Amino acid sequence: MSAENNRHWVRYFVDYAALAAFLIAYLATHDLQKATWGLVIGSVAAIAVGFAVERRIAPLPLFVGGAGLVFGGASLFFHDPRILKIKPTIVNTAIGLLLLGGLAMKKHPLKLVLGEAFAMPEATWRQLTLNYAGFFLALAALNEVIWRTQPDGTWVLFRFPGMMILTVVFSIAHAPLLMKYVKADELPPPPTE
Repeated sequence: MSAENNRHWVRYFVDYAALAAFLIAYLATHDLQKATWGLVIGSVAAIAVGFAVERRIAPLPLFVGGAGLVFGGASLFFHDPRILKIKPTIVNTAIGLLLLGGLAMKKHPLKLVLGEAFAMPEATWRQLTLNYAGFFLALAALNEVIWRTQPDGTWVLFRFPGMMILTVVFSIAHAPLLMKYVKADELPPPPTE
């Protein structure tokens, strides 16, 4: 396995280890408090592995992992699972508002993340940013509806892998738009015979 492939696996680990640990712990115990320990330990492990391998911590995984530690820790300390359940609402609302705030300041936050790979006109960056802001705000609202109306098991499955699946589907729906603007040097070379 190449060093580049290893970095991809590390990124997946950093992004999903805490949620996977949370899901596994919940399925094993059916106890939200015990599963929260899995989330907290998984968050620490993910941040540590990311730092050890990449010698840096990317801002978004640090924000999400840090939120997992803060909300998970507060949920454990106060013995109140509602604190953990509002984490996706707060994180997704913050991301949505950050994207909208960037647009209000005539910036395109997604361009900072994706700008190296795509050469899109300003109007397209704006639309893509609005789409993602709306998506994150909708995820926040959906989380509120689900945790307030459904049993813990349903909410846990919505949290992971449900939100991940929704995010992947939403992103794939934007692939045709993005492919129109991908920079030529970002495309893989054609296969040789």
